[in-house]
Amino acid sequence: MFDPKDHPHRRYNPLMGEYILVSPHRMKRPWQGQVEQPAVDSRPQYDPQCYLCPGNVRANGEHNPAYEHTFVFTNDFAALLPDCPASELSVDPLFRLESVRGTCRVLCFSPRHDWTLADMPLPDLRRVVDMWGEQVTELATQYQWVQVFETKGAIMGTSNPHPHGQIWASDFMPNMPATEDRQQAAYYAAHGRPLLLDYLEEELRRDERVVIANETWVALVPFWAYWPFETLLLPRRHVRHLPDLDDAQRDGLADVLKRLHTRYDNLFQAPFAYGSGWHGRPFNGQPNDHWQLHLHYYPPLLRSATIKKFVASYELLSEGQRDLTPEQAAERLRSLPDTLYRA
Repeated sequence: MFDPKDHPHRRYNPLMGEYILVSPHRMKRPWQGQVEQPAVDSRPQYDPQCYLCPGNVRANGEHNPAYEHTFVFTNDFAALLPDCPASELSVDPLFRLESVRGTCRVLCFSPRHDWTLADMPLPDLRRVVDMWGEQVTELATQYQWVQVFETKGAIMGTSNPHPHGQIWASDFMPNMPATEDRQQAAYYAAHGRPLLLDYLEEELRRDERVVIANETWVALVPFWAYWPFETLLLPRRHVRHLPDLDDAQRDGLADVLKRLHTRYDNLFQAPFAYGSGWHGRPFNGQPNDHWQLHLHYYPPLLRSATIKKFVASYELLSEGQRDLTPEQAAERLRSLPDTLYRA
């Protein structure tokens, strides 16, 4: 008889409207592929050569202030520019081009060069949550989409280990949030409720993939997860974007962030690499009641701190594929302690 723990199958991702192939039997094969060097976590509290540490000089010659908590500045090498000139209208259906406007900011989470979000005390994490909300509120007055994100770890391509994230705000909707917008809008039109609220209610009922839950937030491995230890953070109530969070939800978010990042680092007893980002409603003058705020975590690590998942040719040419089931990943994360291994 078919068993999803042992037999290949496909799972549907309602947020993106696409499938993923799950092949759990492949976890039994020996690994003879590339092995990364283990991460070394021996950073000082302050690095005089770091562009993000307090008081240091950045690449453009500007000095950082002696900040004590969070610090935000416009990226010295921004991918988007607020004063980009308008392009001529492209009418060729095969060669469409349009100019875009936007801004990019760097968000320093802490003055401590040696910390990650897992190391930070709850009051400092709450300051990070507040900073996210403040930045989105400000940028939403000028731009349609505000993407808050973090790229952590050399294995993910991060060149600076100082705890920081970024915001890219743009006058257009990027591809992935635009797809989520369409999918959530279609579900809302059909059912009268946000897709992710119904999904969360069912996940809590089944209790197979929940990793952490408190009174206001839930962290889980989504049913359709692509990355081995991918997680999704969801508020229990209907919230469209970060600025809409009340005090209790912000405190609850700080708690879940602390506990999830601790589990990630405890998984392989090493600083955990990932790409993460918030998705919330666009700022296009519409109510966007179909949107539910959520935070994606996409970690590349698979079997250990030195073995990552690679995007193989089948995935580039056909569809996403994973070996470890989401249920197995959730159980491994759920069973880990709330105390950081290096504490």
